[in-house]
Amino acid sequence: MSRITDGEQLGEPQQHASRRAQDTSTSAAGAPELHEPLFDILQASQLPAKQRGASVKPRIEKLASLAYDHGLLPADLNELIDLLTVPNFLDQASLATIARNLYPATPVEEDLVIKVIGSLGHGKLKPSLAIQSALLKWLVMVQHVAENRTCFSRAYSVLFNLLDTAALRNYACHLLALVTRRRHVRPYRIQALLMLSRQTGNDPPLTGLLRVYKDYYPEIIVGDAIRGKASAFNHPDPLWRERLADIQRAHAQRNSSRAENRQDAFKVARHRLKGAASWPIPEVHTYHATEDSITLEEIENVDGFVKNLDKIELPNQLIAILGDPLLQKTLLLRPEAEGHARACNWLESYTQDLAAGDSDIDLTVILRTLQSYVAATKALPPIFLAFLRELMNIWDGLEGRELILEILTYTPLATFQELLVNIFQLLERKVFDGTPESQSQMLIFYTSLLRRWIVHWATSEKKLAQASESAASLVTHVNQLGLALIQTWPHMSTHGKVLDFYYQTSSLTSDAHLFAHGEANAIPPAMLIYNMFFAASPLIVSRVCTVVAKYKTGFQDAMEVAHVNHAPAHISEFNGFIMDICNCLWRQRALSDQDSNAKGCMVSQPVVKGLSSFVASHSMNASLASLFSLSFSPVFSLYAISSLRELEEEEEEQEGIQIKHAGPVTKASLKMLADRGGINISWDDYRRGVLGYLDKSGMNGVEHLLSITIGTLRKRHATA
Repeated sequence: MSRITDGEQLGEPQQHASRRAQDTSTSAAGAPELHEPLFDILQASQLPAKQRGASVKPRIEKLASLAYDHGLLPADLNELIDLLTVPNFLDQASLATIARNLYPATPVEEDLVIKVIGSLGHGKLKPSLAIQSALLKWLVMVQHVAENRTCFSRAYSVLFNLLDTAALRNYACHLLALVTRRRHVRPYRIQALLMLSRQTGNDPPLTGLLRVYKDYYPEIIVGDAIRGKASAFNHPDPLWRERLADIQRAHAQRNSSRAENRQDAFKVARHRLKGAASWPIPEVHTYHATEDSITLEEIENVDGFVKNLDKIELPNQLIAILGDPLLQKTLLLRPEAEGHARACNWLESYTQDLAAGDSDIDLTVILRTLQSYVAATKALPPIFLAFLRELMNIWDGLEGRELILEILTYTPLATFQELLVNIFQLLERKVFDGTPESQSQMLIFYTSLLRRWIVHWATSEKKLAQASESAASLVTHVNQLGLALIQTWPHMSTHGKVLDFYYQTSSLTSDAHLFAHGEANAIPPAMLIYNMFFAASPLIVSRVCTVVAKYKTGFQDAMEVAHVNHAPAHISEFNGFIMDICNCLWRQRALSDQDSNAKGCMVSQPVVKGLSSFVASHSMNASLASLFSLSFSPVFSLYAISSLRELEEEEEEQEGIQIKHAGPVTKASLKMLADRGGINISWDDYRRGVLGYLDKSGMNGVEHLLSITIGTLRKRHATA
């Protein structure tokens, strides 16, 4: 049978860049768990079934389930279409399962439709006819949600040429019936349909398409061709259509919610127009305006705002500042004492209603509004601080806890004792409930607060007199919290949060303005440092070394450059940290208090003697003093021997070696190894190699501290 030909050509599809990053950031529909099975399936499609490590069917089923639940974003949908249209090693059943679950969460892009249509027809590189039929069925079911339906019109001739393929005829006729318009009905097409209808014995799909043609031109004569049974072209799968509608509706609602949260900074916010009927904060409305007045409602863009800033008439209810970015900017650039007083009165009235149980406004709504305000302005006005202080008297400590903590991280600098009495102690009494989780939340809060204070101080032109004392007092206050936390909840995550705080405090040591108070105690407690140094995690030990190194560098800069005279007691205590860590890791004199400034890691000497006797009695071929070195350390010994293994493998490939070290490595064992035909490496080079190996493994804190402390390493580091 000769193929139907058509003079119309399919236009070139417009090429678009990948949109996966945009899809992931703008929609929750792109569930991260979908990417894992999709990646596995794409990898498996490149290998024959016998070469795969595992069956691909479970991944296909998981992908189908996720697509049914959440739908597919354009990037994921595009990859699955490529999987169906490009030759690969997946079996037909798997491909059919994928084709049945192509639920688009967004309107189908034009180039995707063109790609599917371009894959249809005969050819060695084309999909099987069964998959082509499934793709045509999919086009029928999604044509109403296509981003640009004109692409079907441009591809009309290609679709029409599919009619002489029996396996594709049913859905090709259905799709053509849906997209046919008057301009598509041409005499040569009518003639081709009549001829094909006679050849196929009045096939119902062809008869149905002929009737569509006759509806546009009733005067055309088609004879007996339309008297037979015709396809009704009903939807192929009503349940599929309902599921698609649910997915796209849910996706649209998620996007709508995010759009509501994105406010135009130079237009008045209208929450109720976006469906927020219960919005508790009054909106911006300016009554009694004259013809010469400029109101906020008239501002449309930044140019209009700047031009009329001095002329803008303030709205009637200034409490609208909480929810309106434009009013926030106006009062920041043109402060109004009256406006802040009116907002304060409103909040005070709300607090009284809340205490009496008469308020119909949810507390979390107010807190979320305050949080948005302080996040936008990066400041916590005194009226909000006063509101939160009053709120502490009636707050249950649970409702909106995260919001209150986030808002209070913008607490402005003041005398620490004043902040402690008026805010922090009240907050701790409400938050602390005897659980490590509540202590952890407060530690995270203090870390964020100190970080904002440091940023404010560093960028402020005017150095604040109470900055150093407040900072040191805050560190002293949190020291006890950190100690309590690592003892009640000794987990890696806990240690990480404690170290996050002290990483912030370490920057205080090098700033003359931030640490001008000579007697202030802004260093971690010794027990806290030693407790975490002996933690069972190499990453935590490395981070401890990083913090100590940052303190050491800061102290040196402060004394040499900024001429800050730190308290001698604090310098001595801090030097003790450094000496003890170096004794453990490098000098093989762990727990010794014989060196200058060494504290023996705060372990009493009777305990050290008892441990030494225990080690000696068990013939460990090492003394207690060396058991915390890089070679023997419980946290670093694996990295130490792995570092040597790499060197031995390189040596074996180049020259060959007769024996390998069994570990742990000592100075004497290295010399013996070289004499017996093993790798020839000095003790210091081996230890430097271990430090480099730790650095490559993401634990550079150990090398950093030792390189700025140990004389030989410091010289080598300076010349490197």
